[in-house]
Amino acid sequence: MRAITIPQPGDADSLVLDEVPDPVAGPGQVLVDVVAAGVNRADVMQRLGHYPPPPGASEYPGLEVSGRIAALGEGVEGWQVGDEVCALIDGGGYAERVVAPAEQLLPVPRGVSLVDAAGLPEVTCTVWSNVFLVANIQPGQVLLVHGGSSGIGTMAIQLAKAVGAHVAVTAGSQAKLDVCRDLGAEFLVNYREEDFVERVRELTKGHGADVILDNMGAKYLARNVEALAISGRLVTIGLMGGRKGELDMGMLLAKRAAVIATSLRARPATEKAAIVAAVREHVWPLIESGAVRPVIHSRHPLEQAAQAHREMEASGHIGKILLTTGR
Repeated sequence: MRAITIPQPGDADSLVLDEVPDPVAGPGQVLVDVVAAGVNRADVMQRLGHYPPPPGASEYPGLEVSGRIAALGEGVEGWQVGDEVCALIDGGGYAERVVAPAEQLLPVPRGVSLVDAAGLPEVTCTVWSNVFLVANIQPGQVLLVHGGSSGIGTMAIQLAKAVGAHVAVTAGSQAKLDVCRDLGAEFLVNYREEDFVERVRELTKGHGADVILDNMGAKYLARNVEALAISGRLVTIGLMGGRKGELDMGMLLAKRAAVIATSLRARPATEKAAIVAAVREHVWPLIESGAVRPVIHSRHPLEQAAQAHREMEASGHIGKILLTTGR
């Protein structure tokens, strides 16, 4: 089969399309003929040599796919060869075939194309696990999403709105903010022109954000704590702004607030299975009803993986970037 490999870490051109052996489904796994794969920041970090796959995972990039089941491993029940699925995986998605744990499979939601379904597993699992399971957002509370026009951001806006929360977002252009507003964001902050701490306080009449979903890390740490409401929860899921920052514990204590850092890829299989099950129960009905939808920015053939990575690194995209295999 064809797959995107990374012979040496480096820039986007270090992604190489090569012929590699087909994977084989082991016990509890399924073999998927890949139709499309989602492109994520984690893939870029892996390409640069900063985010190696966990032990036992494929060395090829790609954390989510959609396609058709080609074979079932021993002990797999509830799925059949030919079923159209999407899956959260540990790696290997940039390929024509991939092995996925059966418990991390999801059916393609009604109303979503098989290709576009590749843009759902990572964002839905990330948002549901962090905003809902970890931070426990409640109806009427305020969620602040940094990078509101990203794949994760566009999903977080829609899911928070669907449960009755108020959504504030930061983005770097009016065009991106317009998309966020159309998806349901109420409070819009252009981080290039406005201070998000002051603006969020103003827009929420001094209340602040009950939950902040942050992809910046160190750069925003102190200001995020300032922006929190009393009993607020800051959930950091990325380090685009650095690893080490200064934390005002006095302010954190005064607000009775929490700072939480999480990742999805490194979680044990049992935790991932529980998250996928929760997404199927709570998120899939919202997608099938039309209340929530995947936002797709672009679709590239597998051989254009380097172009897709350059597009992501330029940060001009709105929503998800996908790779397609032509299958």
